[in-house]
Amino acid sequence: MARARHPPSQTIVIKLGTSSIVHETTHQPLLSTLSAVVETVVHLRAQGHKVVLVSSGAIGVGLKRMEVATKPKALSKKQALAAIGQGRLIALWDNLFGQLGQPIAQILLTRGDISDRTRYLNAVNTFKELLSMGVVPIVNENDTVSVSEIKFGDNDTLSAITSSMIHADYLFLLTDVDGLYTSNPRKDPNASRIDVVTSITAIRSQVSTSTLGSSLGTGGMETKLIAAEIATAAGVMTVVTSSKDPKNIFKIIEYNSAFKSGTNTPLSGLQSGRTSPDPHPVTSTLTPTPSTSGESSSTTPTPSLEGSHSSSSLPTPQVPRPPHTLFLPSALPLRDLKSWTSHTLTPSGGVIIDSGAHQVLSKRESGGRLLAAGVLGVRGAFASGQAVRILIRKPRPGESTEAGAGSDKAEGSAEGGSPTGARSAYADGIATTEPNTPEINPTASLSSSISTLDQLPTVEEEMTPSTTLRPLPEDDTVVIERAVDSTAEWELEEVGRGLANYNSAQIERVKGLRSSYIPQLLGYADSEYVVENVTIRIPPS
Repeated sequence: MARARHPPSQTIVIKLGTSSIVHETTHQPLLSTLSAVVETVVHLRAQGHKVVLVSSGAIGVGLKRMEVATKPKALSKKQALAAIGQGRLIALWDNLFGQLGQPIAQILLTRGDISDRTRYLNAVNTFKELLSMGVVPIVNENDTVSVSEIKFGDNDTLSAITSSMIHADYLFLLTDVDGLYTSNPRKDPNASRIDVVTSITAIRSQVSTSTLGSSLGTGGMETKLIAAEIATAAGVMTVVTSSKDPKNIFKIIEYNSAFKSGTNTPLSGLQSGRTSPDPHPVTSTLTPTPSTSGESSSTTPTPSLEGSHSSSSLPTPQVPRPPHTLFLPSALPLRDLKSWTSHTLTPSGGVIIDSGAHQVLSKRESGGRLLAAGVLGVRGAFASGQAVRILIRKPRPGESTEAGAGSDKAEGSAEGGSPTGARSAYADGIATTEPNTPEINPTASLSSSISTLDQLPTVEEEMTPSTTLRPLPEDDTVVIERAVDSTAEWELEEVGRGLANYNSAQIERVKGLRSSYIPQLLGYADSEYVVENVTIRIPPS
C-alpha cells in the first residue's frame, strides 16, 4: 500500500486570537476549538513540519478566573488580569498537548525584549533550539509588563515578527471569518472574499477593513493587513482563514504546494505589496471564483481588484480550494537586519532626505545606505545606533501651486532640477565619497628620482592622509551653499526606516555635504554613510 505523500518540511506559525480561545460573553475556554488546534499542530509535527503557536487570551482567561464581566480600560487592571490568566492559559495548553505527548514551551515577549540586537538574536537562537528539539513554542506578549511604548499592539503583529525572526514558510492568521472580504460580511450580504492578494497597498485602498476585533481582542482586519505586510516583506506566505476548522491548514498547504510542484510556479511571477506598482482603481468586471465548498459547478461573482487575483485567474490544481485568503510573499524578501530595523525597533527621530536620495535608496543596488549629501535635515533627537524614520517633504494641502513650484524649484536647483537630475546629483555624491588621491606627476627629467617629483602637500600628524586632502576653509564656513531650511512649510511623510550611524546633532552638521568632509567636521568618521540598513516602504511616485 502506497504511503500518503506529504509536503516537504516547512516552518509554520499559527496565530490564534482571543475570540477563538475564550467565549466573548461567558469567558469560558472554547475547548472544542483548542482541541482541534492541538490535533492539527501535532499532526503537522508528525508530517515533519516545525510549528510555532502564537496564542492570545491571557486577559480573557483572567476575566473568567476573577468573575469580571467586562474587560477593564485601566492599564494596571488589564496587566493584573493578564498576570492571573497567563498561568492558567499555558496550563490549559500544556494539558491539551500533554494528552498527545507533545512538549511545549512558553515564550513571553515585548517589543523592548527584541529591540536590542543581542537580545533579538538570543530569542532567535532559543526558537531554533526549541524547534530542533521537537518542542512547540507558544508565544504571547508579556502584557504584565508591557506599556504602550514597548507593546506590539496586538498578537497579529507579534505573530508576523515571530515568523520573520524564524524565517517561517507560512503564517496562518486564524480568525472568525474565512478570509479577507471586500466589506464586512456580517453587515454586507454582497461582500465577496478575495482569494489571492499580490499588493497589500492596493487592497487596503480598495476594500473595507472596518471589521473590528471582539470586545476581548484588540485586532480586526486592518491588523491582519499590517501583519501580512510585515510577514510577506520577510518572504513569509501569509494566510487568513477561519479558526472554526483548523484542519483546513492541511488542505491549504496541500493546495498551495500543488502550484509549486513544477519548476515554473504559476505564483512565482507575482509580487507582494512592497514591490508592487501603485494601486489602480477597482474595475467593475466580475469574474467567477470557485465556491468555497469545493464544488466545481457553482461559481460566485467576485469583483476584479487591482492587487488581487481570483482563483480562476490562476491555473487550478486537482486539489479543491479551501476557503482562505493568500498573501503572496515578496519576490525580494528583506534581509534579517533590515526586517528587524523596520518592524521591531521604535524610531527615535527622523532624517529628511531629498528626492535624489529617495530615488536611489528605493533601488536594491543602493544597499540601503544613505550619504550625508542626500540629507536635508533631521527631526527629533536620537543617538548613534538608534532607529530613525526616513522622511521626505511634500507640499501642504491647500497651499498655492506657485509657492509649491517655487519650493520645488529651489530644491530642484540643488538637486539637478528634475528627478533625473536629482538622482544623478546624488549619484555624483556617491562617486566622490572617497577622498581624491593627489596625482604624482614626474617632471621632464631623464632620471626618475624622488627629487624630480612634485612636492606633496604637508600632512598634519593628528590627521590621517585620507582626511587632509580637502581641507575646510579657515573660517569653517560650509563648503556647499545651503538653502534656508524651509521644512516647516512642508508636510513630512515617512517612506522608510534605517539605523543611524551618527547622532542627530552630527547629522545636522554634515547634512548636504560630501562624506569626505565628515572627519574634518566631526573629528572622526566611523562610516561614510550617515544612515544604513535603510528600507524604503514607499517608493518614489
